[in-house]
Amino acid sequence: MATQQNTALTRALAEVPGPHPRSGVIHVVIPHTTRFTVVGNHLAQHPDLSCTAVGIAVRIQSLPPGVEVGIKALAARFPEGEKRIAAALRELEAHGYLERARVRLSCGRIVTRTVFCNQPLALRHSRTGGQRPPVAALVPHARRAQAPAPAPEPPGRHPAAPEPGPHGTTTAPPPPAPAASRPAPAPPPPCAPWDAPPFVPPPAAPKPQPRPLPQPRELTPELDRAATALLSDLRRHAPQFVLSESDVRHLAPGVAAWLERETHPDAIRRTLTSDPPQPLRHPAKLLRHRLTALLPPPLPSTHALAAPAHRVTVTPFQTCDGCERAFRSPTPGHCRDCRAEHGEGAV
Repeated sequence: MATQQNTALTRALAEVPGPHPRSGVIHVVIPHTTRFTVVGNHLAQHPDLSCTAVGIAVRIQSLPPGVEVGIKALAARFPEGEKRIAAALRELEAHGYLERARVRLSCGRIVTRTVFCNQPLALRHSRTGGQRPPVAALVPHARRAQAPAPAPEPPGRHPAAPEPGPHGTTTAPPPPAPAASRPAPAPPPPCAPWDAPPFVPPPAAPKPQPRPLPQPRELTPELDRAATALLSDLRRHAPQFVLSESDVRHLAPGVAAWLERETHPDAIRRTLTSDPPQPLRHPAKLLRHRLTALLPPPLPSTHALAAPAHRVTVTPFQTCDGCERAFRSPTPGHCRDCRAEHGEGAV
């Protein structure tokens, strides 16, 4: 008897638009509408995680909050043993997807909290400055308002059952007594599941407005011609700096501002093309950033470069009003001898 083969995928493949690859996997993609989990390629295609770690991470990510994900709980669901599952959890912990910490609840009990993050790289580059925040900042505030426990019934008293009516119908039991007539003992304070503040993702910081491209004081035809020629000639010295005509027209005023400040063309070319990122995806954006951020100041004049002269203040000569003798003083008056003779104070 021949073995039955499932030809559903083969029939579905006929509806997939081509062309199909000659080798490798061919995907038959049917969009999910219910019961699905979004998993990033950084996890599904992680080069350093084992298949067991990736599978356990996907399983943990698909579970609702509050489900036990310890080693024994996962070993009861998976065919892998506890040692293999423990090694996979250590892999996820080493790469930032998982974090386990022992915390003390408000009631004094110590428990192990397991935190799973679906995007550890995005969390690492948040407003914490590249450092991983503590576990208390990662767990959402899952505390919910618990309804008070119903008051216990007095001993020997059971809830009234519905009594049959005269025609076989049932009558509802009498309403219970109001709460004021039967005081209930105060229940003990419940042990809070988590005492940490809620984790609020940092708001997306608005991007600063880019600085405008420098402009020359006067864009003369000579400056524009020299700037355009310098930009068009960049690909001779650095082949990756191939610019379109619109990019050259847009960047020409920035190069003209450099030339106006008496910057040598070789220095401009070396500053713009040295040490580019690899691969260089947008050469025009890099040139615009360097023209704006590395703009040199204007050259100072020769008078500004000259050393300041050291001037000595010279007190002028004055003629004494009494003896007609010359003496040095900032103001006219009497000399020292005449001031002593007339009893005037020394100035």
